[in-house]
Amino acid sequence: MYLLEKMKKVLAILTMLVLAVAMPLTASASGDSSEEFDPKEVIFHHLGDGYGWEVPFSHTHRIPLPVIVFDKEGSLHMFSSSRITGGESYTDNGVEFVLPHEGEYSGKVVQVMSDGSYYRPLDFSITKNVCALFISAFIVILMAFSMVRYYKKKGMKAPRKGAGFYETIFDFIYSGVLKGTLGDKAPKFAGYLMTVFFFIFTMNLLGLIVIFPGGANLTGNVAVTLVLALCTFLITNIKGNKHYWKDIFWPDVPLMLKFPLPIMPIIELFGTITKPAALCVRLFANMMGGHMIVIVLTLLIFIFAKFGAAVLSVTTAVSMAFSLFMLLLDVLISFIQAYVFTMLSTLTLPEGYEVEELPQPQAIRSEGDGLQCKYMIQKQGNTILLNYVFHLKGYIFLSEQYKQLQELWAKVIEKNNALIVLKKI
Repeated sequence: MYLLEKMKKVLAILTMLVLAVAMPLTASASGDSSEEFDPKEVIFHHLGDGYGWEVPFSHTHRIPLPVIVFDKEGSLHMFSSSRITGGESYTDNGVEFVLPHEGEYSGKVVQVMSDGSYYRPLDFSITKNVCALFISAFIVILMAFSMVRYYKKKGMKAPRKGAGFYETIFDFIYSGVLKGTLGDKAPKFAGYLMTVFFFIFTMNLLGLIVIFPGGANLTGNVAVTLVLALCTFLITNIKGNKHYWKDIFWPDVPLMLKFPLPIMPIIELFGTITKPAALCVRLFANMMGGHMIVIVLTLLIFIFAKFGAAVLSVTTAVSMAFSLFMLLLDVLISFIQAYVFTMLSTLTLPEGYEVEELPQPQAIRSEGDGLQCKYMIQKQGNTILLNYVFHLKGYIFLSEQYKQLQELWAKVIEKNNALIVLKKI
């Protein structure tokens, strides 16, 4: 019964979120009945940036934000976006500005020149995305300092409710990702990696709420994900140790692949760029796709409205049900994408390349008929990299994998049928 009541509350909250998605879309779709409904325009309008924050049930009224631009002569101009978002022009100290809704500069503040042409000024405006970045950063800082105050006040007493949820996620990421990969070096990068995780997670969750303070498609903006990936790229290469650079310029491959033609070094060097690029595109594409699906499912109501009341009622029920499901799925994806970005950033850090060589190659004769094993152990973080070759009755068994050190002996004496035959000699 208790669980049922909780599920009802969750469904009620999700239904309200879906309605929050539908409200601005309804306003956009019915803003001008004389014009034909254009789904593409509505989708990109809500996924893009803007100089104001949408108000439910209104396509024309917005929460204004400050416009900060430098004109062609280099003079600074600051004014409210409400002066130009309605299609009006605004003159500040003899310089005219306007916000066109079509053409090359659609949706961008431009300066109107004396001949009527447009000039795009240097724009430092606090747009919806910029303001949402500040809000997300403030929420992350507030959560972190609230936990600091809690532990200073109550010591090691386990927190509850929101603080307990925060601590659970923190411990899950730190122990499972950072500590498991970087070992004793985890505290060195924990500040950056944990900040990135909670920053992305917060932006993802706020992006699911259409009205203020949410509604900004931050992680669906390639500029935001590019900066996050660039931070990982800079930390990885600035903190790169000798093992990291050796794997790039002199990798452990046959000599013919790296000298005289540096084929593998070029590929590895190119990989230092493609890894952060993959981080950028993965986060951007997944979050953009999730937002777009929810909006498209909601817009089906307006697309099928012309087919009559019966079709409209069925479409509305199906569309809202699928939108509710996708919104629930987006909550999970918000966590997964923050987790994946943090995990892949951790794997690219140079401390993961620090290798400590342990015993030299040895020969072990284990239980069984003629089974021999030659192996090399290398330490990588908290894991042990095993390279070993098994010889048995004319076959060679080759395996390269990660194992814990305490599992080594059990693996060496394992029965033959657990091994994989790669080639016959």
